[in-house]
Amino acid sequence: MGLFFVACRWPAPVPTMRRMSHLILVGNAKSGTISAIGLTEESFSETVNSKVGVGCSTFAISRDGRTVHVAVKDPDPAIVTLELDGETRRLRELGRREVDDALAYVALTPDESTVLVASYDGGWGAAHPLSDRLPQPATSRIECRNLHAVVPSADGAHAYFASLGDDLIAPVRMTAEGFEPMPTVDCPAGSGPRHLVLSEDQESLYLLTEFTGEAVRFARDAGTGQLTQQESVPGHDTTRGLATSEYGADPRANHLIWGADLHLAGRGQWLLCTERTESTLTAIAVSDEGVLGEQVGITGTEEQPRGFAVSPDGHLVVVVGERSGHATLYRLTDDGGLREQDRIATGEGPNWVRFVPA
Repeated sequence: MGLFFVACRWPAPVPTMRRMSHLILVGNAKSGTISAIGLTEESFSETVNSKVGVGCSTFAISRDGRTVHVAVKDPDPAIVTLELDGETRRLRELGRREVDDALAYVALTPDESTVLVASYDGGWGAAHPLSDRLPQPATSRIECRNLHAVVPSADGAHAYFASLGDDLIAPVRMTAEGFEPMPTVDCPAGSGPRHLVLSEDQESLYLLTEFTGEAVRFARDAGTGQLTQQESVPGHDTTRGLATSEYGADPRANHLIWGADLHLAGRGQWLLCTERTESTLTAIAVSDEGVLGEQVGITGTEEQPRGFAVSPDGHLVVVVGERSGHATLYRLTDDGGLREQDRIATGEGPNWVRFVPA
């Protein structure tokens, strides 16, 4: 019997889809969009852009990842409430609450009953209770010059406003009706308090100043909410000849310090700070007791890095550049260093980024 040979072709291997481990949202102020970008531990995936409104930047995301409260300037200053479709990554507007002035910061109270806002241009902060996910008229208001940020404590008992114009932090006591002002806490004169972050144990509040680029720690009494100023460490590259800035100055034209954002990373053992004139990301060591130590590294990053975010596990960092129109993904190393993993285009003028809760 003769032998017959049959040519066989093995099926081509089916490409494996990269498993998305995180989803981030990026606010692109100039293009008026929010970019939804998936990422794995090593790289970004495709971007889905949703039109929101020019000036969209600061936003807060609900714990279930479905609701986003974002500040916009166009056609009028407002808090726009959006619903995020986890499958399509599209954002759909649910409603908007017009406000008197553009907002610099939006935060949700831990019980998600209230949206806290801070207006830099208007010099006021307010509490907007939520009903059916939508902000209602403000029930409380505080006034300080150039309010730049507000962060609530984890138990929802207190919140802290940073006033760049008055060089102070304004604590408030949260109540069922809104909030009650407490005695303010002075910051170094001319420093320009900008952004705040609380430690996981809630016993330290960290501040980044805009004009002096300092990371400042305040010890916090968890019961009373009172703050006491402690040590400070430069949150910028001191070898690049940057001079102290002031209100109304042009940092880029005059090579001045331009501090921007700060977040804790790792297991809280590193404090990361961005500076926009030299486009750097500085890592500062943090002790087990929350005390600030020395700078452990400075990384050149996206041009004019106003905003960045750290993943919930503390090991991934995403930085966006207002002037570059891109985002860079880093992995935090054991010594506080940042190893670049990937880079992707966003919309125009990205200045805010947050991880969507899983």
